[in-house]
Amino acid sequence: MTDNTATLTIDGKSYDLEIFTGTENERSIDIQKLRAQTGCITMDPGFGNTGSCFSSITYVDGANGILRYRGYPIEELAEQASFVEAAYLILYGELPTPKQLALFRAMLAEHAQLHTSLEHHFSGFPKNAPPMAILSAMLNLVSCFHPEVLEVNSEGPEFDKTVALLLSKVRTIAAFSYRMAAGKPFMHPNPNLSYCSNFLHMMFSDPYREYIATPVVDKALNLFLVLHADHEQNCSTSTVRVVGSSRANLFSSVSAGVCALWGPLHGGANAAVIRMLEDIKLSGKPISHYLDMAKDKNHDYRLMGFGHRVYKNFDPRSIILKKRVYEVLDELQQQDPLLEVALELEEKTLKDDYFIERNLYPNVDFYSGILLRAIGIPLNMYTVLFAIGRMPGWIANWRELLEHNQRISRPRQIYTGEGSRPFVPLAKR
Repeated sequence: MTDNTATLTIDGKSYDLEIFTGTENERSIDIQKLRAQTGCITMDPGFGNTGSCFSSITYVDGANGILRYRGYPIEELAEQASFVEAAYLILYGELPTPKQLALFRAMLAEHAQLHTSLEHHFSGFPKNAPPMAILSAMLNLVSCFHPEVLEVNSEGPEFDKTVALLLSKVRTIAAFSYRMAAGKPFMHPNPNLSYCSNFLHMMFSDPYREYIATPVVDKALNLFLVLHADHEQNCSTSTVRVVGSSRANLFSSVSAGVCALWGPLHGGANAAVIRMLEDIKLSGKPISHYLDMAKDKNHDYRLMGFGHRVYKNFDPRSIILKKRVYEVLDELQQQDPLLEVALELEEKTLKDDYFIERNLYPNVDFYSGILLRAIGIPLNMYTVLFAIGRMPGWIANWRELLEHNQRISRPRQIYTGEGSRPFVPLAKR
């Protein structure tokens, strides 16, 4: 391997493959012409070693616990930026000026309300319908009431309007899905409230009592959304890109992202953490019992919220969230028994050689579940909150693939089924 090329030898014949180097010195071997040149493909189930695109949105260094949006460290954004400000940065590449931010907020306020006919569709879902299913379906339905967004356009006022529609209405849909399942009347958005306070108002207000989020709670929800706003080419973001590569519209593409996020190995992990902590608390068994099960290679028990496919040292988002959990619990004067279980679990794993050697540290899901629980978010809404937070990243990636004129996604396979054989008529079988 040289500085610019790698040499691949197959059946005695050598091929020079170009090496690309990214801004942070990440290196990739270009195999775009590999099949045409050699007749071979690469095998990489899960695409853990496959680069699917060039992107300038988010940088993750899992070995050193680094996460940056458009070059800005997550620690600085989490401390200083609102979710709307971080969303603007991710979408448009630069931090907004005060004028740009005010205009962006005004557009979000303008498009928060759902069409009256659209509201009636919520009654068509069963009362026990999963909120993620409702969110995915309703996002596609929203586009039917705004046919202009069905045009595939990544530039200009049309794109700006589509972004505002999507970012604003996703929180209204989420809140309405909760209200419907709870048998409560819809609470319409209040344009005078901030993005997060408006969502909490739609979730928890009653006709005779408006819910007013405290600054600490508003800041905590902003933090949660900022930390989830993007995370490179994860499962749901890759899904949005795959769907968008067919030139599907933005609403259809992010609707597919919602479905991918739904899984317990992805966005559903924070709810799985709470269920795990509840099980441990109810069992009355010591933490060591669960650690022993997790370490037993013959046992399928797994600790949720530990380790990360990307972060091999620590998840920087978990450190930020842990601090905020304490602030919220102190503000609300809550003594959460699950937090005690969580802290004991964290303490013991951080001292256990098995977990240390495997870099199984608490990740973002470990504390985000506790935070949402403290705010009062129901368990079945955790992944919905994740989807709201991830929306800027999905939109930015959809836009980027169009700007790069990326070809339609079409992975290859190695066929392992039966060889060619003749058809046998039914009478002879």
